[in-house]
Amino acid sequence: MFEFIRTHQRLMQILLAIIIVPSFAFVGLGSYKGFGEDANTIAKIDGKPLTQQEFDNAVRNQLDTYRQRLGAQFDQKMFDTPEFKQNILDQLIAERAVAAEVVHAHLNVSDIQLQKVIKEQFGGEGAFDMERYKAILSAQGMTPSMYDQRLRHDLTLQQLGNAIQATGFAPHAVAKTLSDIGAQEREVQELLLPVADFVPQVKITDDMVKAYYDKNAKFFEVPEQAKIEYVVFNSDAVMSQVSVTDADVAAYYEANKAGFATPESRRAAHILITLKKGANAAETAAAKAKADAIVAELRKTPGDFAKVAKAKSEDPVSGEQGGDLDIVTKGTLPAPVEAAVLKLKQGEISDAVQSDFGFHVLTVTALKPAVVKPLDEVKTEVAETLKKQKAAKKYSEMAEAFTNTVYEQSDSLKPVADKLGLKIETAANVSRTPSPMAGPAPYNNAKFLAALFSNESISSKRNTEAVETAPSTLVAGRIVEFKAASKRPLAEVDAAIRQRVTMEEAAKLAAKTGAEKLAAFKKSGDATGFAAAKLVSRSKPEGVNGLAMQEVMKADTAKLPAYVGVDVPGMGYGIYRIGKVQQPAVQDEARRKSEAEQISNIVAQQEMHDYIELLKQKAKVKVLKPITKTTVVEVK
Repeated sequence: MFEFIRTHQRLMQILLAIIIVPSFAFVGLGSYKGFGEDANTIAKIDGKPLTQQEFDNAVRNQLDTYRQRLGAQFDQKMFDTPEFKQNILDQLIAERAVAAEVVHAHLNVSDIQLQKVIKEQFGGEGAFDMERYKAILSAQGMTPSMYDQRLRHDLTLQQLGNAIQATGFAPHAVAKTLSDIGAQEREVQELLLPVADFVPQVKITDDMVKAYYDKNAKFFEVPEQAKIEYVVFNSDAVMSQVSVTDADVAAYYEANKAGFATPESRRAAHILITLKKGANAAETAAAKAKADAIVAELRKTPGDFAKVAKAKSEDPVSGEQGGDLDIVTKGTLPAPVEAAVLKLKQGEISDAVQSDFGFHVLTVTALKPAVVKPLDEVKTEVAETLKKQKAAKKYSEMAEAFTNTVYEQSDSLKPVADKLGLKIETAANVSRTPSPMAGPAPYNNAKFLAALFSNESISSKRNTEAVETAPSTLVAGRIVEFKAASKRPLAEVDAAIRQRVTMEEAAKLAAKTGAEKLAAFKKSGDATGFAAAKLVSRSKPEGVNGLAMQEVMKADTAKLPAYVGVDVPGMGYGIYRIGKVQQPAVQDEARRKSEAEQISNIVAQQEMHDYIELLKQKAKVKVLKPITKTTVVEVK
């Protein structure tokens, strides 16, 4: 019923990339404004260039996402296709066209809206923690200002997308018709001709077995296999050889004491009297007078701040929460408001402070002074940091020694293992391609296996070169025993082939007999031999095979009884007699409502697709460099 979704997967991907998924993988609105043109321009959107570097970055980010999802099963060759690259380009062009419209239409998101979303995303159930917020962003290579810009961009795109999708709806008659089709019930009788019933009629000859063996040779191949030795050099190997003294820890602590300080924390609240942009002197004076009156009132009864904020604040977000602004951190409030908050004592009421939003009456509801953590509390943390720093310096030196040793003393892995304190591991039944059964084993890596199964490595059984299989991870190995690919002899698989061919021939006989019976039933309308009738629908197959159900529900029922024949793999041949078609006596209104919403969503998505195509025309999109000439960047 919702075939549109399946046949418009590319559209769905573009919509998800633009409207739902944050556009961190591509570019922000600020980047869009600052494009520069160069010789590597792939396309131009709204007169602005899309460069090869920007395209490569988008591809790299997308590949990195798939690498994280697939883990050891990731194979970059799967994505090195024109279709994959074209999809990335389409996404970039669509986003740029929408971003251009955002700029032209002067759409924006207010600071208050932005702060509210950030608090919802990172605040959780408790108070907003700026340090946690910064740490999360830092792990993604971002600063708060970068995230603000990207989030503002995404929220603006959502505004535009929601406005367009809200225009899409499905007429009630259309939704009802589709829902009726989905709920339709058919009275069905089944006559199954099992494959097993035809097995005694099948005679298998040696020639038939040999023909199957020759035609399906790949089924009987035994892939090449090897028993191997390998050593792994990574950061853990370096860390085990690094030590840190108490004197080192104490010196680092003294030099970096500021980094262990918890800064002063202020939680503030405000009452806002709004002032529209461009207000005249009289309007400004009236707003200030209103704020001054509130100041005077609260200085008499400062404990009533939350009560007064709920009653008089014109900030719809914080007003409902007694004016609460949460923990104040640098750059989250307008400059004059932030400066005033930092001067207040806890419980003190400020004078009326003017900002671009109007006049604010402020107070500090909670104040925690700055605290420096003692050395004993952070000793373990400092020691770990120093070990990592020393290991990072030592890694390059040891990695070079690892690489040189496995190459120079290539007859054995023992020299490099002894020199760097590594363990020689072994593995059996290793093949040329990564095995799902081996999972994340260090040797189960495409690059390493390619080196291991090179002609030189197989013939000489010497060490491979040092292969980087992951960041800061080198692996070298050698083949100890090798078995070339072979084919299982016919005598070994004869019984299995006879069984397989027997079932195939029996299935053919069942289908032939079934087709003959089907033709006879269509002429006679007879029900002899059929099982008892049962009422089935798309949502309630009542034990009817899924493949057969599809044919039963698609069958032409203009003339009843109707008959359908279905070859059911592994079971036999089924004949289905349809005697009645009806709508359910009791309608499932919840299901109908859900389906109507899905249909409206499909229509809305189509509206958005058409709108994006219109924006691409408006932006005068020009693809200057065929996508087949671009290359997928290697993800390490």
